[in-house]
Amino acid sequence: MAISSFLIKPTSTFPTKRSISYNNKHNTLLFKPYSSLKPINTTSLSKHHKLSWQQELKQAYPIQHDHQQKNYSNNQKEISEDTDDDSFQELVDKRCVDNIRMLIVDAVQNAKAGHPGMPLGMAEVGYVLYRHAMKYNPRNPKWFNRDRFVLSAGHGCLLQYVCLNLSGFQSVQIEDLKRLCKLGSRTPGHPENVVTEGIEVTTGPLGQGVANAVGLALAEAHLAARFNKPDAVIVDHRTYCIMGDGCAMEGISHEAASLAAHWKLNKLTLIYDDNHNTIDGPTSLAFSEDVSARFKALGWNTITVENVHDNLHSFKEALLASVNETERPTLIRVKTVIGKLSGKEGTSKAHHGIFDEDDAKRMRDKVNWGDREPFHVIPMVYREMQIQAEHGERMEREWYSKLYNYHSKYPQEAAELDLLLYGGLLPGWESSLPEWSTSDSVDATRGYSEKCLNELAKVLPGLIGGSADLATSNKAYLHDYQDFSQPDSPWGRNIRYGVREHAMAGISNGIALHGNGLIPFAATFLMFSDYMKNSIRLSALSHAGVIYIMTHDSIGLGEDGPTHQPVEQLAGLRAIPRLLVFRPADGNETAGAYKVTIANRDVPSVIALSRQKVAANLEGTSTDEVERGGYIVSDNSGGENMPEIILIGTGSELCLCEGSAKSLRQEGRRVRVVSLVCWRLFDRQPSEYKEKVLPLSVKKRVSVEAGSPLGWREYVGDEGKVIGVDEFGASGAYLDAFMKYGFTEENVTRIAKSLLHH
Repeated sequence: MAISSFLIKPTSTFPTKRSISYNNKHNTLLFKPYSSLKPINTTSLSKHHKLSWQQELKQAYPIQHDHQQKNYSNNQKEISEDTDDDSFQELVDKRCVDNIRMLIVDAVQNAKAGHPGMPLGMAEVGYVLYRHAMKYNPRNPKWFNRDRFVLSAGHGCLLQYVCLNLSGFQSVQIEDLKRLCKLGSRTPGHPENVVTEGIEVTTGPLGQGVANAVGLALAEAHLAARFNKPDAVIVDHRTYCIMGDGCAMEGISHEAASLAAHWKLNKLTLIYDDNHNTIDGPTSLAFSEDVSARFKALGWNTITVENVHDNLHSFKEALLASVNETERPTLIRVKTVIGKLSGKEGTSKAHHGIFDEDDAKRMRDKVNWGDREPFHVIPMVYREMQIQAEHGERMEREWYSKLYNYHSKYPQEAAELDLLLYGGLLPGWESSLPEWSTSDSVDATRGYSEKCLNELAKVLPGLIGGSADLATSNKAYLHDYQDFSQPDSPWGRNIRYGVREHAMAGISNGIALHGNGLIPFAATFLMFSDYMKNSIRLSALSHAGVIYIMTHDSIGLGEDGPTHQPVEQLAGLRAIPRLLVFRPADGNETAGAYKVTIANRDVPSVIALSRQKVAANLEGTSTDEVERGGYIVSDNSGGENMPEIILIGTGSELCLCEGSAKSLRQEGRRVRVVSLVCWRLFDRQPSEYKEKVLPLSVKKRVSVEAGSPLGWREYVGDEGKVIGVDEFGASGAYLDAFMKYGFTEENVTRIAKSLLHH
């Protein structure tokens, strides 16, 4: 299908060539198209279409006659089917925006909650994006080649909900607008991609959406480089993102914007809602920088729209300029009035909360809304928005036609693309994972991870990712693949993030949620997961299957000292709902962690890996058993006998448990060793299995993990002992640090004996 790219093929959405002139009467930017190209996203308006709008527009915008000047005011001339198309469309657009604002007011008043300030101020922007700019099909919200839209200023979600409704998305009906912020509704207080179709990513924490949008744009650029041909452009879509002043202040947006410019993501358009207000008051309280200058310094194309409320054409022109930019991402700074129309407009009071009845009535009067019932939608507004939806539907049909031809001309590339579009997992991919024997040389689990990654890359064409300037330390690099870089090698599958942990995680979420079979991994030290925690949490909330590779996982990293020794990080990560946290003990368990992680594409995972060396195959460990989260590594109880004591370990400390068990067994003790490699997976097992591994009748238990003891009591019980670290660690050789905090076979054995003799 002719993939309609704004840059490759002229469409009714955007022309690729134009000249600009000013209408002297209104000082308004107008388009003077070359040859037969139409103005931005308009087609010739039929008389029937104009007649359907005529009465509504006359009522909304009555002629105001100036008796002194004996001429019409600058509202409009007489509205009729003979009005020129551009002027008529301008009035239609204005009335559609009025309707959007009224729905916003009605939803907030009905819910007695919400954030109307941004939606009221950005109504024009939302309308133009959904009516005149974006490529989408509401009948198939997951169409691969659709444009992506991200609302980084997630508190303004009501604007997107209204636009989704008017555009024909079944996920947001009028009844859903009436249930804004209600328990179980499809219109929650911030947008959630797993709740509402048409929402690409879950946003709310400010700045996150900017990073997500960079990830979406990177995914498009990467796939386009891998699969597009000169005569078959099948990956070609844009990413739009709205951010607010709060997003501009958050550090993650700066990190992500820096990378977007470095990567030359020219199909990314970031729209900055510059309304000069945050929750506490005007931005002047804490923010005085020139955001446009900052983005320009980063390498962005920057455009300012001075008055979108009175001049929609200026925003359309800015969008057109962003489409025609071929090397840089674009920042469109739109100066808006927060809470437009309300008595609170222009102040922080408009950010959230409802309006008093008099204010709501005044707003209705300002747009000549009369006594219409709440949640009224002018019928022609739905039809107006349907024009863009039908345009997207046609583009999708064309795309599938082109994809069909692509299969005939490029069968090898088409097969790989199909694999990605249908999940990215080649049947039997698990067999590529390395296997280790007891005779293999010892290595750190980060080393075993490196081998897993590079073998998986050969059978998983979607595996892509990188490290925050620690690739050599994390061992997270695909050796037979190039770096992602534009224009040199955008097909590269290694991403160089630099020292930008937070942006790395947010960008990875965007890659994962692009819907393309790409499997992103993001690597750094476990200590620095704290820089990424909010993004990791959003991975879990939005079902983004990011693989977080976290090395240097304990006080075992030694010499770097307490600033780099992760003590509380595992406990914090394990507390995040849905997140799978693995701490493998050897090569077998490392492979098992990857097996589970890759198979679960809608669940994020953290694989915590050691710096210090451990056995490649600790006798009794199992790749397959990792999927249970916890299992028996060894037990000499025999028959129907219960163990006298259970030693439970993870990661590099599991070998301490096994070494201690051997000593105790030599003294005739019945000892079971359990690997609790992933708590969450173990907790999900049937109660019968958990009882089999950790029988309630065995009260004497010892847990061994070189991190915070928090959470371990659940597994060792009231009578058990927890060997952990409740300080920040210490600088020194890792064996010395381990000895200082009791992580030796001798100490584990001593504590076990004290329990046995108790």
